[in-house]
Amino acid sequence: MLDWIANTDYAAWVRQSWGWALALTFHAFGNAIVVGLIFIIALRMLGFFRTIPLTSLNRLLPVIWMGLVVQVVSGTTLWVSKPAKYLSDGMFQWKFTFVVLATVTTVFFHQLLRRETPVWQSNGGTVTVAGKRFVAVTALLWAAVLVAGRLTAYLGQLYHS
Repeated sequence: MLDWIANTDYAAWVRQSWGWALALTFHAFGNAIVVGLIFIIALRMLGFFRTIPLTSLNRLLPVIWMGLVVQVVSGTTLWVSKPAKYLSDGMFQWKFTFVVLATVTTVFFHQLLRRETPVWQSNGGTVTVAGKRFVAVTALLWAAVLVAGRLTAYLGQLYHS
């Protein structure tokens, strides 16, 4: 199956033309959108940028999901070029694990932000300790995605073969 994927016309286009550069560029922009906006929300919830109302953070959520779609499409495009090598690469496996965990926490994070009466806010409108921990974990998981992605290029089997 993996050989078939690697030998499709699309995979050949990615490897032999501008496909790789285009996919990598879109992947970088997707990462910047998702991680950047998650960090903006996290910093606000951790007490920075207090002039930004907590309720306005919900406006960033659709953009985060669009960025995640860009990441998935561009990441899949990169993956089809060498699927067997990626799946056998330990660093890629860590990256993908972090992607799954970060996406799951982002789904819960989204649900928490969208609630009418946020469970992460105290009566005074400040973020609870549990809310701060949750947003910190979400941001750290997305940071781990970035680091593992870069290390895949430098430490993984892909770079050395």
